[in-house]
Amino acid sequence: MKLEVRDLRKSFGEKEVLHGISFSIESGKALGLLGRNGAGKTTTIRILMDVFHANSGTITVDGRPFHPKQFRIGYLPEERGLYPKKGVEEQLMYLAQLRGSSRADAKQQTMRWLKRLGVEEYAQRKLETLSKGNQQKVQLAQTLVCDPDLVILDEPFSGLDPVNSQILKDVIQEQIEAGKLVIFSSHQMSYVEEFCEDIVLINRGEIVLSGALSQIKKTYGKNRLIIGMGESCQDPGQALTDYMGDLIRVVGRRKEQVIVELKADCTRELLLRELLERELVPEEFGNYEPSLTEIFVEKAGDQS
Repeated sequence: MKLEVRDLRKSFGEKEVLHGISFSIESGKALGLLGRNGAGKTTTIRILMDVFHANSGTITVDGRPFHPKQFRIGYLPEERGLYPKKGVEEQLMYLAQLRGSSRADAKQQTMRWLKRLGVEEYAQRKLETLSKGNQQKVQLAQTLVCDPDLVILDEPFSGLDPVNSQILKDVIQEQIEAGKLVIFSSHQMSYVEEFCEDIVLINRGEIVLSGALSQIKKTYGKNRLIIGMGESCQDPGQALTDYMGDLIRVVGRRKEQVIVELKADCTRELLLRELLERELVPEEFGNYEPSLTEIFVEKAGDQS
């Protein structure tokens, strides 16, 4: 199954907030939908869920128009949306039936997911009596209880400790391997890097970067090296600029390491030879692979 979004535009009054959003996602893959607060991620998600209607643009599944009511969509919102004074099992069964499950199937799937997530002992408890982390796990259970075709996760790791985060990681990976369409939105870039093959970065209502994450990293790391000079060098960035400024440009730092960009006609081999000849012996010298956080800041960090 392949879901394609093409030239999605949305306005509120005279203000256009989405300026032609396009991306696609295939079964068995997770798409990282990224952007700063107010960039347009939530509006895009709400259009997919038929909460908002786009002013223009198309959404298709395998080439046919996408009608949300014909698909089961599991949505985990950033802000908790369950009923705090209702019992856990009661409301999960209600929500599963609301999305098309029979009562028997809703009961089975509710208990399955509560057990899978380690919160079955709280089935008869009111949601508000649970810890923040356990409430988040119940939220995830309601996302998956209807066996959704499309899974949308917005900041799913909020409030989880490392042990519960690992449980959630395993569940997300299971959904991907089961062939679901998974859209993953988070400001925690390490999780996005762990799950998502492809990313879409929205800034001010338009896509500023999209594609395979591995290729994006390769492109951003091109002609850049990371060099560690060791503790003996007090200011490695300045030292490299003073002695090697004709060959490189210092573009950043990572703790004690310096990120440099090769100038025209400078190769990795030439730079290393010049460093050794000038007795600037690096302790670390290798290709630079940017983190997703660094790419995010470079592409979306100009918003004020």
